[in-house]
Amino acid sequence: MLIIKNARIVDPASATDMVGDISIEKGLIAEIGEKIEAKAGDQVIDAAGLVAAPGLVDTHVHFRDPGLTYKEDIYTGAGAAAAGGFTTVVCMANTKPVADNVDTISHIMNKAKKAKIHVNTAAAVTTGFDGENITDFGALLKAGALGFTDDGIPIKNAETVKKAMEIAAMYDVPISLHEEDPALIDRQGVNKGRVSEILNYGGASSESEYTLVERDCALALETKARTVIQHISAKESVEIVRKYWRRGARIYGEVTPQHFSLTEDIVLEKGSLARVNPPIRTEEDRQAIIEGLKDGTLNIIATDHAPHSREEKAKDIKDAPSGMIGLETSLALGITNLVRPGHLSLIDLLEKMTINPAMLYNLNCGRIAEGMAADLVLFDPEEKWTVQDAFYSKANNSPFIGMELYGKVKYTICGGRIVFE
Repeated sequence: MLIIKNARIVDPASATDMVGDISIEKGLIAEIGEKIEAKAGDQVIDAAGLVAAPGLVDTHVHFRDPGLTYKEDIYTGAGAAAAGGFTTVVCMANTKPVADNVDTISHIMNKAKKAKIHVNTAAAVTTGFDGENITDFGALLKAGALGFTDDGIPIKNAETVKKAMEIAAMYDVPISLHEEDPALIDRQGVNKGRVSEILNYGGASSESEYTLVERDCALALETKARTVIQHISAKESVEIVRKYWRRGARIYGEVTPQHFSLTEDIVLEKGSLARVNPPIRTEEDRQAIIEGLKDGTLNIIATDHAPHSREEKAKDIKDAPSGMIGLETSLALGITNLVRPGHLSLIDLLEKMTINPAMLYNLNCGRIAEGMAADLVLFDPEEKWTVQDAFYSKANNSPFIGMELYGKVKYTICGGRIVFE
């Protein structure tokens, strides 16, 4: 038996915030109490000063497997996730080949069985991400997919989006949308504004995002589909999601740590490491995102963990691919930039990183309760540390290297096994 002693147990699903012990047996939480006695042979973790929370859940990662495993693979991605306190992730479909067929979904799910955490996957909305021909949702769900997305590429055809939403609503599974209209983008990865002008870059306007957000929120209201507006970056998008959310649309507003932590000025300092789609925008946009997190408009925090090789990111910013890794810094960025300044309580932050994403995908995780799988993270919310250029991920494309953050993961437990310490 594994016993966690003297932890601050924080479980958003049950509104629990107490000091106590947790015992784990045969992969399950056996008991939660104030003083659980250890017997001979039990393994004991003294968690005094640590928070014990549900294992974090990330519904937006790119593990590049199959086809692009020089960037990341399921096992290294799972290792990075465990180091960040995550016990469950959902991979996006932009693999090579695209995860639009049963064989590719089966490959991912078979490999995921050997990972140290729970690795799941979404499937593509359209065949080859062509934006027109909808995949066989039923067959892909049967093969193990949990939802559908063409993440990385917007679906330009509104009729295609509506039809896909109707099918997703029929199966009651999420459809997740990347909202950037290429017709309104000069060059991806950097906000169109002051910084793009300094760099003579062109840039991606906020209009390219919020115009598609408006269209798809309206379609979500009509079709009643469970719809994720992915990696929201613009203040106008926050307001649109808020408007339709209040009207009863089943919309999940997703935000990444980079978008609530940084402004476009980071591009001048970090170059291609800060190139990401959608781009990091202004302080006004960042504050709107924080307000959206505070009032529940934005109810999912996901990393959009997007590894690239050192050689790819070493290119000039105009030629480097967009994206950054995020699993190993996500919790600390939330603590540093949301909890410590007083924008969110710790339990509110964890709600958006555990039970909310778990409920989105109908996953049996994201909570601490007797009889549940023992998926837990133990972390010190007060420990200060500096992000180093040394990650469990294969990649190092993070603009946060060198920054001081608060909140250090000490143990990650998945299915009762310690997978990171």
